[in-house]
Amino acid sequence: MDQNNPTLEASAVLIKRSLSDEVYEFLYKRIIAGKYSSGEWLRQEDISSQLGVSQTPVREALDRLVTSGLAERVPYRGVRVPELAPKEIIDAYALRLVLETMAARLSVNIIQSDQINTLFTIVEQTKNLLTLEEMSTLRQLNKEFHTRTVDTAGSPLLTKLYEMATNSFPDWMLYEYMFRHPELLQNSLQREYQEHKAIVEALASRNPGEAIHQVSNHIKNLGKELETFLGIPGDIIHEVEHQIEPMLKNRQ
Repeated sequence: MDQNNPTLEASAVLIKRSLSDEVYEFLYKRIIAGKYSSGEWLRQEDISSQLGVSQTPVREALDRLVTSGLAERVPYRGVRVPELAPKEIIDAYALRLVLETMAARLSVNIIQSDQINTLFTIVEQTKNLLTLEEMSTLRQLNKEFHTRTVDTAGSPLLTKLYEMATNSFPDWMLYEYMFRHPELLQNSLQREYQEHKAIVEALASRNPGEAIHQVSNHIKNLGKELETFLGIPGDIIHEVEHQIEPMLKNRQ
């Protein structure tokens, strides 16, 4: 689909994917690229008219955006790009630091070889994804990597809590900032790749201290991006880390 001419050619679309998939991809890329700002409403009727499709695939695409955390549904008003308050972002960051390190500690004793291989495969699939057109795939793979890593802990409740936390973590806003500042893009994504790879290697080594260290290091670097890219106060981020640090040491 041509981003400059968003009318959907249904006959061509249906060969490759459903209309709802195509609408989802279109909206996803526009949000990541900053074409829709935080708090902007995604009007079903307007999108349907703009893309030349019925409202059914648009409604399905909006539902998927809400499920992925890239949009939020406000009762009696509609769907909009989330407006995340700094406190919500800090809470999500703290929960990710706690839950993902906990998962790493539990996982090292029970992770299976096929799970390790799957994680390595996901990491390698992200290695060369550097363009805006690839960001939807990258974000999906990134989310799958973290979710599957938490899954290896063998705790469905932990996984559920983690998924709730990530819905309030603005990873899409971090990607958006990088694309507005191309000089940061390659280094940031390369660092992400190396950190993900180090996490899997630590889990494969079944070394709890190293696994917790690598996960903690990766999440804390996301904390630095929250400060640098989104302007979240660094002193609050550091205070959260200071409070959680004793817990991390005890887990090792």
